[in-house]
Amino acid sequence: MAGNEWLNGYLEAILDAGSGRNSDGSREEEKIKNHKSTSPSLRKRFDEKLKFEKFEAWKEKEAGKLFSPTKYFVEEVVNSFDESDLYRTWIKVVATRNSRERNNRLENMCWRIWHLARKKKQIAWDDAQKLVKRRLEREKGRSDAADDLSEISEGEKEKGDLAQTDFPTHISRINSDTQIWSEEDKSRQLYIVLISLHGLVRGENMELGRDSDTGGQVKYVVELARALASTKGIYRVDLLTRQITSPEVDSSYGEPIEMLSCPSDGFGSCGAYIVRIPCGPREKYILKESLWPYIPEFVDGALGHIVNMARAIGDQVNAGKPTWPYVIHGHYADAGEVAARLSGALNVPMVLTGHSLGRNKFEQLLKQGRLSREDINTTYKIMRRIEAEELGLDAADMVVTSTRQEIEEQWGLYDGFDIQLERKLRVRRRRGVSCLGRYMPRMVVIPPGMDFSSVTTPDSLDSDGDLNSLIGPDRTQKKPMPPIWSEVMRFFTNPHKPMILALSRPDPKKNVTTLVKAFGECQPLRELANLTLILGNREDLEEMSNSSSAVLTAVLKLIDKYDLYGQVAYPKHHKQPEVPQIYSLAAKTKGVFINPALVEPFGLTLIEAAAYGLPVVATKNGGPVDILKALNNGLLIDPHDQKAIADALLKLVADKNLWLECRKSGLKNIHRFSWPEHCRNYLFYVEHCRSRHPTNRLEVVPATEEPMSESLRGVEDLSLKFSVDGELDAAARQQDLIETLTRKATLNGKPIINYCPGRREGLYVVATDCYNNVGIATETLPLVIKNLMQVMHPRSSQIGFVLLTGLTLSEMIEAFKSSQIKLEDFDALVCSSGSEIYYPWRDMLADEDYEAHIDYRWPGEHVKSIVMRLAKLENGADNDIEPCKSACNPRCYSYTVRPGSETRKIDEIRQRLRMRGFRCNLVYTHAAARLIVLPLFASRTHALRYLSVRWGIDMSKMFVFLGERGDTDYEDLLVGLHKTVILKGSVEYGSEMLLHTEDSFRRDDAAPQESANIFRAEGYEIPDISKALETLK
Repeated sequence: MAGNEWLNGYLEAILDAGSGRNSDGSREEEKIKNHKSTSPSLRKRFDEKLKFEKFEAWKEKEAGKLFSPTKYFVEEVVNSFDESDLYRTWIKVVATRNSRERNNRLENMCWRIWHLARKKKQIAWDDAQKLVKRRLEREKGRSDAADDLSEISEGEKEKGDLAQTDFPTHISRINSDTQIWSEEDKSRQLYIVLISLHGLVRGENMELGRDSDTGGQVKYVVELARALASTKGIYRVDLLTRQITSPEVDSSYGEPIEMLSCPSDGFGSCGAYIVRIPCGPREKYILKESLWPYIPEFVDGALGHIVNMARAIGDQVNAGKPTWPYVIHGHYADAGEVAARLSGALNVPMVLTGHSLGRNKFEQLLKQGRLSREDINTTYKIMRRIEAEELGLDAADMVVTSTRQEIEEQWGLYDGFDIQLERKLRVRRRRGVSCLGRYMPRMVVIPPGMDFSSVTTPDSLDSDGDLNSLIGPDRTQKKPMPPIWSEVMRFFTNPHKPMILALSRPDPKKNVTTLVKAFGECQPLRELANLTLILGNREDLEEMSNSSSAVLTAVLKLIDKYDLYGQVAYPKHHKQPEVPQIYSLAAKTKGVFINPALVEPFGLTLIEAAAYGLPVVATKNGGPVDILKALNNGLLIDPHDQKAIADALLKLVADKNLWLECRKSGLKNIHRFSWPEHCRNYLFYVEHCRSRHPTNRLEVVPATEEPMSESLRGVEDLSLKFSVDGELDAAARQQDLIETLTRKATLNGKPIINYCPGRREGLYVVATDCYNNVGIATETLPLVIKNLMQVMHPRSSQIGFVLLTGLTLSEMIEAFKSSQIKLEDFDALVCSSGSEIYYPWRDMLADEDYEAHIDYRWPGEHVKSIVMRLAKLENGADNDIEPCKSACNPRCYSYTVRPGSETRKIDEIRQRLRMRGFRCNLVYTHAAARLIVLPLFASRTHALRYLSVRWGIDMSKMFVFLGERGDTDYEDLLVGLHKTVILKGSVEYGSEMLLHTEDSFRRDDAAPQESANIFRAEGYEIPDISKALETLK
C-alpha cells in the first residue's frame, strides 16, 4: 500500500496545483474533463499531455513556457502507477465520500485519470500489435523469397545465366577488375565523394557536443576524408555538407570550400576538401529533423558540383574525359538518401553508413510508452527517416557497419534487408546462379579509424613523480600545466586519486545519471577514485535543449544528494584539441574510462581512451562488445545495473595488475583501429562492389568557357564541339568544324551518346497530369503547352521544352493529334513516368543509353506477376488489377486498375516488394487508373537530372509546370533547385491519395510549405503563366 500512499499524495498535489488558474484562465482539471468529452480526439490530445521535458521533448527552445505543477503530477501518476492502483484509490475515495467539494473533485479526477491510464494502455497495445503485424508480413515476404530461390538448385545454372538474367550483355558498361586494393598501383587517380549533411562540419576546432547534430559523426567523416586523401591512388576526396550562413553559428560554416589536406607532392585540385552546398533557409541553422523537405535541393546542388569537378579532374589527369566518382558514400539517413539519388543520376556505386538507425529508435520509444506513434513521428520525423534508410538500402552496393550487432539486431529490422537472404544471394552470385531479380546490399564490418600520429604514451608506467611535478606542492615552473587540467582538478579535494572519466553529450541515452548514482552509492569507490564528467559545452542550462538541460540538472541534483563535492568534476567548457589532454590526465592518475550508454552503436571514445593507455568499462549493448573483443582491455557491464557498474570500476581501479594488463593489451592491439587499416579494408570492399556494379560511361557536353559569338548562333543547335578559345589557328578550326558537321548521327548502329539539341539557357518542363475521371488525357494538357510556348516564343531559339508524362509515346501522339502542338517542338519527351526518353529532333529515337542507365537491378520478368498479387487487397476481386500490355515496355510494366476497386497504396506495395528482395519504383498514374512498375532509378525527376548532366544545363535553370495534384510522383517534382509553377485548375483528378499510408510521413516532411522557388499561378492562361515566370525570375 506504500505505492498507494504516493499515489494519494500526487492526487492531493494535483488538487492543490489545480486550484490556481492556467495562463488561459482555465483550471487544469477542467481541461482533463474536457479531454474526456471529446472522445474522437482523446488519443491525440492525451498523448500531447504526456510529452514532458525530461524525456527528450521537442528539441527547439520553448522560450517563455511556464512550468506546470499539475502537468508534472498528472504525468507522474499516469506513467508511474498501474491502473489497478488508480482503481483502488478511486474505490477508497468513493467509500469515504462526503459533501465536501474537495472530496467530490478528488473522486471525479481520480476516475478521469484512471480512464486515461486505461486508454494509454490500449494505445500501447495497439502499437505493439502493429509491430507484430509488420514482423509477420516481413517474415512472410522473406519466406516467399526463400521459397522462390530454393526452386532452382544452386548448381543447375552456369555463369552465363547470371549474366543474361541480371546484367544484359548488350549494354556498354565499365567494369572494374576484381582485385585486392593495392597502394602500389600509382596509376590510379580516383575521386571519392563523402556526404554528411547535418550538424556543424569543419576541419579545425570542431564544436563537438554543441548540439545533438554535432557529435562523433562529424569527427568521423572529417578524419575519414583526410585518411582517404592520404592513401595512394586517391586523387581527391570531397566531403559534402550543408552551407550555413546563419548568425547563430561561426562564419566558417558559410565558406563554400575548406581544404582539409593536400599532399606535398600534389598538383591541381588534389587533396581532401569540405564542400558546402546551399540548401534550405539560407540564414537559419536548422536541426536534422527539419532538413527533410530540402533534401532535393541538396541533391541538385551536389550533382552540379560533382559534374563540374568530374570535368576539372578529367582535364587534369584523364585526358579531358570526365572522372566520375569512384564511390559516393552517404553518412546517416539524410545523406544516405542524397547518395542514393546521386548514385542513380550518375550510375556509380553507393556506400551507406547508418551511424544510428531510425527503426531501432522508433521501436525503443514505442516500448517506453511515453510518446504515441504520432508524437514520435511529429517530434523526430521518424517515418521520413526510416524511408530514407530503406531507400539507402535499395540503392547501396555496400553498407558499412561498425559491429556485427548492428547488422543482426538493427539493420535486420528493415524491410530491405534480411541477413539470411543476403547470404543466400551472395552464394548464388558466387556460383553463377541467377538471383531471380532479387538484391540485397553487402554488409561489411569496418571499425572506424583513429589518427594516432599525435598520441604520445609514456613508456614508463610510474607517472606519479611526473604528476607531482605538475600538481604537487613541489611543483616547478619548468612544465606548464595544460589549462584543461587546471579546469578539471580545481573540482577535486585530492586530485592525486585515480580518475574515472566519462566523455559524451548530455543525452539521456548516454546514461550518465546511472553512473553518478553508482559512484555515489559505492563508498569504497568514492574513497579510492574521483569522477570526471565531460558533458559537452554549456553557458546557461536554461538556454540548452530540454533533454540536455534535464540530464545536467539531474547530475547536479545527484551530486548534491550524495554530497559528492570535491569528488566529481563537471567543467562547463572544453575545446576539441584538449580532449587528448583529458585522456592523458586520466592515464597519469591510473584511472579508467567508462562508456555506460544504454546502447552504443560503436564507441569511438573507447578507442581513443585505449590509445592513451586507459583501461575501459563499457556497455554490453552495441559496438563495445566487438571493440573489447579486439582490444581485450576492459570489462563489459549492464548499463541498467548500478552495482555492476560500481563493481567493474572498483575492480579495475583497485587491482593494479589487472589495470596494467588492460593497459598493455589495449596499446598492443590499437593498430587494428588505425585509419590506414580502415582505408585499406574500405577500399578493398569498394573494389569488390565495383566489380559487380556496371557503370555507364557518361559523356557530357563540355562546359562553355565563354559565350558563343553571334556569328555562331545559327549553328548553335547542331551542338558543335570545337574550340573557340583562340588557341587553335584558323585551319584547325575549319577542320574541326568540317569533322563535326560530317560526323554521322550513329556509331556502330547506335546513336552517339553525346549528341544534344543545342546549348540552352534553360529548359521549360511541362509535367501536368491532365486526365479525366477514367484516366484518359484531356485537352487541358495541349492547351497548357500551347500557352507556355506562346509566352516563350520570343526566346524559342535560346530555350528548350521537355514533356514529362505518364502517357506512353503512342498515347501522347494520339492525345496531340487534334491539337496544334507539334512534338518536334520538344527537346525531349519523357514517357511512361520516366522509363523512356525520346528525342523528336532525332527522328523520335529512344535514348538507349538512358535505358542502360536505369537498367541496373531491374528485376524484369521476375517481378511482373508478383506485383498484381501484392497490389490487391486481401478481399479484392481477381480483376481489380490486370496487366495493360499496350502500355508495357522492357523497363516498364503497366497494370490497369478497375474503376471503383480498391488497391494497396504505393508505400504498402513497395514495402512488400522490399521484403522479397525486389528494388523497384512504383507510380499510380492516369487518375489512379493505372499502376506502373519501373526500375529503381527510373522516374520523371531522375530523367530531368539525367538530361541536366548530359546536356550541361544546371537544374536551377529549369522551370517545371505542375497542377495542384497529380500522379504519385508529384511530390518529387515539386522541390529541388528548379523553379516550380503550380497551375491552378489544370489538373482535375490526381492519384496522390494512393501514395502514403496513415503510418507514413506527411507531405510537409517531403516538401517545404513555403519556398521562393514555388509559385502558385491563378490559372493556366497566358497572363497567368507570364506572371509566374516574371515572379520566379
